[in-house]
Amino acid sequence: MITEQDKALLGAKGISEQQLEKQLAQFKTGFPFADIQRPATISDGIAQADKSSLDRLIATYDKAISDGVKVVKFIPASGAATRMFKNMFEFMNAPAEKQATMKGEKPYSDFFGRFDDFAFAEALKATKPANDVDIITKMLTDSGLNYGQKPKGVVLFHRYGDTSLTAAEEHIYEGLSYAKTKDNEINLHYTVSPQHLELFKEATQKTKELVEKKHGCKVNITFSFQKPSTDTIAATMENELFRDEKGNLVFRPGGHGALIENLNDIDADIVFIKNIDNVAHQYLLPIATQYKKVIAGYGIERKQRIDGILSRLDKNDFSAIAEALDFMKSELKTTLPADFDKKSDKEKSAFIFDVLDRPLRVCGMVKNEGEPGGGPFWVKGSNGQVTLQIVESAQIDTNDAQKAAIMKQSTHFNPVDLFCCLRDRNGKKYDLKNFVDTNAGFISYKSLNGKDLKAMELPGLWNGAMANWLTFFVEVPIETFNPVKTVVDLLRPQHQPKKLKVI
Repeated sequence: MITEQDKALLGAKGISEQQLEKQLAQFKTGFPFADIQRPATISDGIAQADKSSLDRLIATYDKAISDGVKVVKFIPASGAATRMFKNMFEFMNAPAEKQATMKGEKPYSDFFGRFDDFAFAEALKATKPANDVDIITKMLTDSGLNYGQKPKGVVLFHRYGDTSLTAAEEHIYEGLSYAKTKDNEINLHYTVSPQHLELFKEATQKTKELVEKKHGCKVNITFSFQKPSTDTIAATMENELFRDEKGNLVFRPGGHGALIENLNDIDADIVFIKNIDNVAHQYLLPIATQYKKVIAGYGIERKQRIDGILSRLDKNDFSAIAEALDFMKSELKTTLPADFDKKSDKEKSAFIFDVLDRPLRVCGMVKNEGEPGGGPFWVKGSNGQVTLQIVESAQIDTNDAQKAAIMKQSTHFNPVDLFCCLRDRNGKKYDLKNFVDTNAGFISYKSLNGKDLKAMELPGLWNGAMANWLTFFVEVPIETFNPVKTVVDLLRPQHQPKKLKVI
């Protein structure tokens, strides 16, 4: 039963009672698994760029920039660094006798043995830790750097001589290398948690000013928060409304899929999307820049061809139908209706518009060198069409032997390296909320104050939230994928200096 207090809370969040009821019903029915048909592989869904096409694609992107296209670098950055320091919290909270043993084991032996190689080492030493245990304590708590309570984006990642840069600052330099507009502007948008906004502003201001002065450009940095209206209701294990000890409804963030709303608010023609922690030391910038331009050029070429086809059909130039069908067959593997040949030109044109008049994305794909997991697959949708999708392992029914076998055949994975075209052929922005597969979420199990609950994850930003976009996959080298999931990942070569000069 919904109380007046509940209604007030819903109103404050911008969530309707109908949305609440729909979410509660979803807990009862669950979400369907992705109907994966086969993995996307080289020659079957994943394109490779040879030397000649590399140069052409880069030139295509550079020309688009010189023609005045507006580009934004979109960086999901709301995650706290808690998981990054999970092992270190375990060390800090362990009994003294256990800590002595843990120091000789990985990852702690790496952490202490190479402590001076961390970009934050000097800042941490300045807090004057008394011993190894105190190093961890001062790193994680407000007695020192307080990294355990800060977002990952403001942790010092890389050292350049006497200078150290955070992940958030490194994205400014990435933007400088491939996302500068014709007007000599770099547009970066970070999605952050409200409590971390000032930390991000402080972390980026100095580098913003330095880059502007040194390179004679303008760096525009904007921020947004996950909208309260994208929060999802928590449910009991019996699929009833979960309430806290005060009787209030409990809402949880809907996951990164909620960021489709933030992306929808971006004023840009094209957007690059890359997670905050997937940023390497600047000696790897040349290869990152090269392949950012490659996936962008690949998308722009296809976007230009699609816009040309649809513009001709707008004028009832039905000679474009043959070109459209060729493109849909070769690039998208579109299945035509059984009676397609019997349809009039107008009806054929309407079908083509339904398929092609959508936002477009190109996703970089990296060879899977470890255990197969979520990644690029051909997936059958509710309309019967088989399209390219990024599928997480949680969306696959691994109890189904056939689906589990398909998953194991996957050769690539998704490093969250996306290029997006957000406008139609007339320059009008698509409403991205119209292209979400609302059935692509999933239910997870959590607890609050010792009570079990069910939580709902919205369709992920690069999964269900973009399921009805035009999707293309391009292979990119492993050197472009350098995430920092744990603090000792910062000791890997791609995060250690080879050149000591900031560009």
